[in-house]
Amino acid sequence: MTLEIHDSATKTQQVFEPRTPGKVGIYLCGATVQGAPHIGHLRSALAFDVLARWLTRSGYEVTTVRNVTDIDDKILAKSAEAGWEWWAWAYRFEQEFAGAYRALGVLPPTYEPRATGHITDMIDLIGQIIEAGHAYVGDPGNVYFDVESLPDYGSLTRQSLRNMTVDEDEVEADKRNPHDFALWKAPKEGEPETAAWDSPWGRGRPGWHIECSAMAGRYLGDDFDIHGGGIDLRFPHHENEQAQSHAAGRGFAKYWMHNAWVTVDGEKMSKSLGNSLIVSEILKQVSAPILRFALTTVHYRSTVAYSPSTVSEATTNWERLSGFLARAAETVGEADADRIASLTAEHMPKEFREAMDDDLNVSAAMAVIHDHVTKANVALGARDDVAVAEAQIIIRAMLDVLGLDPRSPQWLQSGSSSHDEALAVLVQEVLDQRAKARADKDWTMADRLRDTLAEAGIIVEDGADGVRWHVKENS
Repeated sequence: MTLEIHDSATKTQQVFEPRTPGKVGIYLCGATVQGAPHIGHLRSALAFDVLARWLTRSGYEVTTVRNVTDIDDKILAKSAEAGWEWWAWAYRFEQEFAGAYRALGVLPPTYEPRATGHITDMIDLIGQIIEAGHAYVGDPGNVYFDVESLPDYGSLTRQSLRNMTVDEDEVEADKRNPHDFALWKAPKEGEPETAAWDSPWGRGRPGWHIECSAMAGRYLGDDFDIHGGGIDLRFPHHENEQAQSHAAGRGFAKYWMHNAWVTVDGEKMSKSLGNSLIVSEILKQVSAPILRFALTTVHYRSTVAYSPSTVSEATTNWERLSGFLARAAETVGEADADRIASLTAEHMPKEFREAMDDDLNVSAAMAVIHDHVTKANVALGARDDVAVAEAQIIIRAMLDVLGLDPRSPQWLQSGSSSHDEALAVLVQEVLDQRAKARADKDWTMADRLRDTLAEAGIIVEDGADGVRWHVKENS
C-alpha cells in the first residue's frame, strides 16, 4: 500500500503523488502571534509533525514551511491596549509559540518565515494580480481582490458566491463587492507609523491572506504538494490564498489537508467560552509527553475531546510504553539510536505501515504498537533477550513516527518521566509476578499482588489487549 491522504478540496482520499518524485513540499499555516499558544494551536502543529515524520521515514526529502504572521489587526489592537510596541508584542508571543513547539517535541520546519520579512514579495504578488485583472485599487490606497473576476473562486470549499456569508467588519465603502477582500490596507487613524510600508498604492500593510500566498511561493515555488492547517482556516483564509495564487497564474497546492479542532468539556475551544487552554499553564499540571500523547493519538481529522479522562488515559498508555522500554533497556541494554533512526517505513511492521499509509490512521498504528509491546513483555518475562532487543528497536522506531519514543533525548532530557519511569518499572515488576501467578493458577497470590498495588493507589485493569494500570486520582 502507498500513502493515501484525504484531500479537503475534493473531499476524497487520494493516492499521494508528489509533483517531484522523492521530494515533498509542505506549507503550514503557523501562528498569528497575538497571544499565548493554546492546545488548539499545538493540535495542528502536532498533526503535521506526524505527517512530516512519516514522509521522511517513507524515504521522501521533505521541505516544510510554517509561517509566522507578525503583523495584523489583532496584533496592533492588543499591543496598543497593553501599551506595547506592536513588533515587541509579536516577538514576545512568537517566542512563546517556539517554546511550546519545543516542549511538545514538534520538529522545527525547514523554514519559518515572518510576514514582515516578505513585504516586497507580497507587493510583487499584488502587482501581478492587478495586472491580470483580478484586483483593483480603492480609496485611499486599499487594494482589493475582485472575487467575481475569478471563475474558480469558492472551489476549495465547494461553495458559490451567492451562498457565502459576509464578514460585516470587512465591508469597506470603497469595495465594489462585499465579498471582495483586502490585499493591501491603507493605514487607519491611530495606527503606529512603523506598521506601514511603502508601496505603489501608498503606504500601508498587507492583508492577512496575501502573506501566505507570497511566502509559499517564495520557499516552495508556484506549485507545491501539500497545504495544511486547521479546519477553521478553510474559509475564508485558505480559499482566498488559493484564489490569489490562481489569479497570478500559480498552481499553488496540489493537496489540502485540514485537522479538526479540540473540544473542552464538549465545547469547541473559543475565547468567548473562556476555555482556551494555554499550553504553558497545562504543562504545570501535565507532563509534556503525556500532553503530546493526548493530542497526537487521535486521527488528525477527528476532534480531540480534551478532559481529565483524556489525560488519564494518555498517562496510562505512556506509563505502559515507557515502563516496558525502561525494563528492556535495563535487561538488554539501550537500543542503538542510529539503527532506530535509519529504520525506514518498509522495515516497520506491515500493519503499522498500512495504518499510517491510510491517511495517517494513528489509532490503528497505536494498536499495532500495543500489540508488539504485549508480545515483547512476554519475551521479557521469558528472558528471550534476542526477541526483546529486536522488539525494542521496532517499537521505538514506530513510536518515533508519532514523536512519542520515551527513550528519545527529547523526553529523557525533559525530566518529565524520571519519576513516572521509576514507578512504571516497579509496577511492571509486580504485574509480571502477578502474570506468573495467574499462569501457575495461583489465584490467591495473583489477588494479593493486585491488592498490594491497589493499596498503593495503582488501579489494574485486565482487558482483551492486555493489562493496563493507572494511578488513582484523588477525589
